[in-house]
Amino acid sequence: MLDAIRWDTDLIRRYDLAGPRYTSYPTAVQFDGHVGTFDLFHALGQSRKALRPLSLYVHVPFCANICYYCACNKVITKDRGRALPYLQRLEQEIQLVACHLDPAQKVEQLHFGGGTPTFLSHDELRQLMAQLRKSFHLLDDDSGDYGIEIDPREADWSTMGLLRELGFNRVSIGLQDLDPAVQRAVNRLQSLEETRAVIDAARTLQFRSINIDLIYGLPRQTPENFARTVEEVINLQPDRLSVFNYAHLPERFMPQRRINSDDLPTPAQKLDMLQRTIEQLTAAGYRYIGMDHFALPDDELAMAQEESTLQRNFQGYTTHGHCDLIGLGVSAISQIGNLYCQNSSDLNQYQNALASTQLATSRGLVCNSDDRVRRAVIQQLICSFNVEFAEIEQAFNIDFRGYFGELWPPLQRMAVDGLIELSNERIVVLPAGRLLVRSVCMVFDAYLEQQNRQRFSRVI
Repeated sequence: MLDAIRWDTDLIRRYDLAGPRYTSYPTAVQFDGHVGTFDLFHALGQSRKALRPLSLYVHVPFCANICYYCACNKVITKDRGRALPYLQRLEQEIQLVACHLDPAQKVEQLHFGGGTPTFLSHDELRQLMAQLRKSFHLLDDDSGDYGIEIDPREADWSTMGLLRELGFNRVSIGLQDLDPAVQRAVNRLQSLEETRAVIDAARTLQFRSINIDLIYGLPRQTPENFARTVEEVINLQPDRLSVFNYAHLPERFMPQRRINSDDLPTPAQKLDMLQRTIEQLTAAGYRYIGMDHFALPDDELAMAQEESTLQRNFQGYTTHGHCDLIGLGVSAISQIGNLYCQNSSDLNQYQNALASTQLATSRGLVCNSDDRVRRAVIQQLICSFNVEFAEIEQAFNIDFRGYFGELWPPLQRMAVDGLIELSNERIVVLPAGRLLVRSVCMVFDAYLEQQNRQRFSRVI
């Protein structure tokens, strides 16, 4: 079974390296300022010609309260009025992008992220969705995957009812930890009752899927108290779970400087937390999808993995990797064909560009032929734990072993260590290697040696 994991502490200690999460290849670290709006318009034109389906990501950066662990692009403010000028520019961006696409291109996937999307008022959410429906071909039959990130402290039954009315059918709920001491240490006080109320509303209103985010490695966490959080979350029965490893990088993320590093669990304690979590979730019937993600067996992600159709992009694991991804809002990333491009991460720069009727594209990358080959290999490894050489050879007209000849020694070492099974036909990531699949992917990353590893979190 694809969800089988074998815990091997020695192997984890040797291969628990710092490296990318591979929501793309090449990763966003490789983006530069040579890509601009002309490249974006050209890619949109190609998408229009091919009538490719779309996935939209909309970034709402505002939060009323700061969470000390957070590494997202956000603006902390109690002033709800700050959303209005941002939404005006966001609607301009929607119009500028949409006019380069064909109305026949269906939006199969939509996701609102942040920040806290429900920072917006009900009227603002209505207006934003109306603009999206006016500009893009959103589906009206509830068949699309339309999701939104929810902070239970910023949502009630009326909010959930509005979101369902607007067409959202998936919710992702930030929880992180239920222990009060941990919550105080990261400045996110959120009760189990608040979280349960939002989930009850989602179920009553027939949202199709509920995801809960947890983080292990936060200050004041212990294996024992985190196990209690996991047990409570299992009782809530979400369809999916994301269990992220907290990466303490205060030199990069200013809010993390408010965390006392002496309160952080030790590496051994973090490993214990992860092992216990995997055991708890597996016993409760969840399948390991990969890269911190778990899902119930009847979830679309689990079924796609069984059918080898699972893919990965900037929205994480997805069943819509065949869509062109259009990122809207400050810092949002698009992936259109072989183009990656990102909007400015500075709110003022983003708004000023659009005030001048210019898109806010600030950097990006166009994949070359080598990027495309390696991207396909990494996608197969991270989504299916398997690469069939013949498929890559046929798709790119290469000889796999000849093309990657210099990688054979490190792959053979991984095979000897029991991470992978290596033959002349394929690579299979073994149960002991599945938690470490990022380390296997890193072998195929042509850029990694040029990069500062401190930019990345550790594999586990």
